[in-house]
Amino acid sequence: MRSYLTVWRLPSAPVLLLSGFAGRLPSSMVPLALLLMVQEQTGSYAVAGGVSATYGIATAIIAPVLGRLADRRSPRVVLLSQSAVYPLLLALVAAVVIADAPVPAMLAAAGAVGASTPLVAGTVRALWSRVDARVRPTAYALDATATELVFVAGPMLVALLAFVASPSIALAIAGVLGVAGALGVATSAPMRSWVPAASGRRPLFATVTTPGMPRILLSGTALMLGIGALEVAVPAFADAAGSPGMSGLLLAVWALGSAGGGLWFGARMISTTLPRQYRWGLLGVTIGLAPLAVVSSPWLLGVLLFLGGTAIAPTLTVQSSLVGSIAPASATTEAFTWLSTVSFGASAIGAAVGGALIETSFGVAGALVLATAAGALAVLVTLLPGRRPTLPTATQRDVVHA
Repeated sequence: MRSYLTVWRLPSAPVLLLSGFAGRLPSSMVPLALLLMVQEQTGSYAVAGGVSATYGIATAIIAPVLGRLADRRSPRVVLLSQSAVYPLLLALVAAVVIADAPVPAMLAAAGAVGASTPLVAGTVRALWSRVDARVRPTAYALDATATELVFVAGPMLVALLAFVASPSIALAIAGVLGVAGALGVATSAPMRSWVPAASGRRPLFATVTTPGMPRILLSGTALMLGIGALEVAVPAFADAAGSPGMSGLLLAVWALGSAGGGLWFGARMISTTLPRQYRWGLLGVTIGLAPLAVVSSPWLLGVLLFLGGTAIAPTLTVQSSLVGSIAPASATTEAFTWLSTVSFGASAIGAAVGGALIETSFGVAGALVLATAAGALAVLVTLLPGRRPTLPTATQRDVVHA
């Protein structure tokens, strides 16, 4: 616990952790709230899924562009601008849906909201990359754990608000939380002291092609594709087992296992190199996924999800440490937004492919096998030959002792 107290005592750590958590909640709340709103209004899951997917695609496409702008000017300018526009566009999409406007209008409004989503995740990770190297890994572990909790708390909050009020109220609350988080990060002390690193004109994909980044992005794509497939397979598994109400519990148990693993890992001191830690983490995720396809009991599935989940947050922690070590000083925000874009997009694709498999003769087992295969592919990507990044020779897992 001393290592976490060391991070918490950093001057702006509480603001970054709490504001970062609040600012990320819309990423797990808005897609579900939009899905419920549109389905309730139109009666069509196809239209609702399309609107929700449009939001996600727009977020993924625009994030690296805004990340580059943030590195050149300041993330503060981007966050403040988005904080002004985001609630207005959320109100617009709500009005369009409630007015039962044509589907193209709904899609356009959802895309505009996605493009204006505050750039909180990439900014917070970029700020953590600037703290003392001795506490940075623990900070990344806290950040990864907070991200896992976002995807537990967000959907649960939307479900509760939709039940006691309406999906539009959930959408409004998501907007308030997103703006509050963005403003908290934008006005924090480290953000006020942000000085953009000098850089000349850089090719569009210079950050993506930095030595080591392609391997991280490709392996991250495979990993998140598998996680997306699992996220859609778990509710289908619960439904097939005659316990549809357990789907939320199973996903929460999985995320809590990841959060617990992240907290444990962040307090450890490991001298193994970051690339090796990353490879072993991906292997651990794959091993955790492997037995799920042969399980028939939802209770046993819950136990295995919790145990397998313990490898996810540590792997994402090391992934962030790698990106922070590899990314040019003038492109840290952009690098982390590329990582977020890959994660968001691959997870959506994995869910879509997994859902399609479930509808075939392969069933839920097919989606679970896909998740395992994707994890194994992520491991294989780390073994591919290619340009290796130049990383510090000292351990990246040292922490300051109080």
